[in-house]
Amino acid sequence: MSRQLTISVGQHSDRGRKETNQDFHGIVIPAEPLLSSKGIAVALADGISSSDVSQIASESAVKGFLEDYYCTSDAWSVKTSAQRVLDATNSWLHAQTRRGRDPYDRDRGYVCTLSAMVIKSATAHLFHVGDSRIWRLGGQTLEQLTEDHRIVVSSQQSYLGRALGINPQLEIDYLAVPVAAGDIFLLATDGIHEYVAPGFMASAIRAQAGDLDGAAALIVQEALQQGSPDNLTLQIVRIDSLPDPGADEVAGQISGLALPPLPEPRALFDGYRIIRELHGSSRSHIYLATDPETQALVALKLPSIDLRHDPDYLRRFLMEEWVARRLNSAHVLKPCPPTRQRSYLYVATEFVDGQTLTQWMTDHPRPGLETVRDIVEQIARGLQAFHRMEMLHQDLRPENIMIDRTGTVKIIDFGAVRVAGVAESAAPDAPEDILGTVQYTAPEYFLGEGGSPGSDIFSLGVIAYQMLTGRLPYGTAAARVRSRAALRRLAYLPAADDDREIPAWIDAVLRRAVHPDPLRRYAELSEFTHDLRHPNRTLAGRGAAPLLARSPLAFWKGVAAILAGTVVLLLVALGLQHG
Repeated sequence: MSRQLTISVGQHSDRGRKETNQDFHGIVIPAEPLLSSKGIAVALADGISSSDVSQIASESAVKGFLEDYYCTSDAWSVKTSAQRVLDATNSWLHAQTRRGRDPYDRDRGYVCTLSAMVIKSATAHLFHVGDSRIWRLGGQTLEQLTEDHRIVVSSQQSYLGRALGINPQLEIDYLAVPVAAGDIFLLATDGIHEYVAPGFMASAIRAQAGDLDGAAALIVQEALQQGSPDNLTLQIVRIDSLPDPGADEVAGQISGLALPPLPEPRALFDGYRIIRELHGSSRSHIYLATDPETQALVALKLPSIDLRHDPDYLRRFLMEEWVARRLNSAHVLKPCPPTRQRSYLYVATEFVDGQTLTQWMTDHPRPGLETVRDIVEQIARGLQAFHRMEMLHQDLRPENIMIDRTGTVKIIDFGAVRVAGVAESAAPDAPEDILGTVQYTAPEYFLGEGGSPGSDIFSLGVIAYQMLTGRLPYGTAAARVRSRAALRRLAYLPAADDDREIPAWIDAVLRRAVHPDPLRRYAELSEFTHDLRHPNRTLAGRGAAPLLARSPLAFWKGVAAILAGTVVLLLVALGLQHG
């Protein structure tokens, strides 16, 4: 009978002499296949005492790590998975501080320490930033496996040199430690390790080997008796058994997921029964299949045959699966949870029985305003799920939007998504590729500038404009912008014309949503969708756009007519003088 990874755990946390417990801790022991493919995750965080929101930071850090780690691709190593998750978490915490009451005071921001451990196969992977600690117990001694990131100025003054949320970029320590059955690890906040002797902790754990929760509570009580003024949290993890030799982990490498062959109809593919190909392009291959276990229809997305030797493409493909698993919205394509070990690299998602927005627009060339509003609002709700997680979609276009038979709209492609923190960890001189489709891409990308939520709003504005008019707000000119001067020359083509009855106030909303300058667009998706239903007096108060902006040809024809008339008048006047 094959063995699994099993552990025993003891945990205890106390606010101590403080009013609020700013510590947070947690552990996830998943069922198969995640137990073998991802392992067991343990995490502990300690908020900084100077901030009244740091308990939110510590809770968000631990929950985010324990949830998002299991959303990462099976093809990523433990190190890659955890570091991507922590990069994204750090960026989110830093962004929350910048939006708060004290945006430039990190002592009052969303800041915390973090010590985390992932046990997979016969290896413990440690991730650490701050001054909490991870030890390994050997005999009656504790071996400290992490380094304190605290800068000591004097006996009375010190500060954290590194922590989650302090800076936009994260520098985190990583250590891989071989483990054996019987090994014991401790994770503790500084309220514990600064006041309890290592010998006391070792003796307490040995004496209460059958009650690790009791051992943890005893050590916390000792810290209080020794005068600890801080919050106190301790986790004890004992390795009881390890998987049989030959487990799937290969330290330092990605898991052994092979690039898949393109399956034929009716063939079995990694447990799925292939029905037919739904879509094939240079970017991916998508198949309709059934899951024999649930009889559900699923869509399988396989890497492109043409791009399998492109490491950047494969990196984005792996990110796509993680992005999909992190999002929770009725208007974003839902991935299928893993139920068995995989042999190949692919993404399994729900099957959306419907049509793309591209096809819908072909079938509905003159939709009503209320129908367009409904579609735009659903897309916006999907985009908000990305933005709440500090993600930019970057490739919003009608081909990447599905409408099912119930009228529900879903964003279905995540290959160009930018995850804050993860993207920033790339080499600073690495060129930024334009991954979106040029007709819908915000012009700042063509200038080599980074995107923002306003860039996604631009793309949504173009889609709304196209549904109402059948054309693009700048024609093909926006895709040719390569300089500030060219950006300023972009002329918006009014949506309201003699062919379509579009209210002038709706035209003003669309004009703002697709403004070439991101600072003059809507700042939030909710503002855009609100103004599509309610006339904005601020926009209406600006009056009609100049004729040059609305119709350059008509403007210059008018100028030419005025000049011609002036010339005629001058000639007449001269004739009268000589007569």
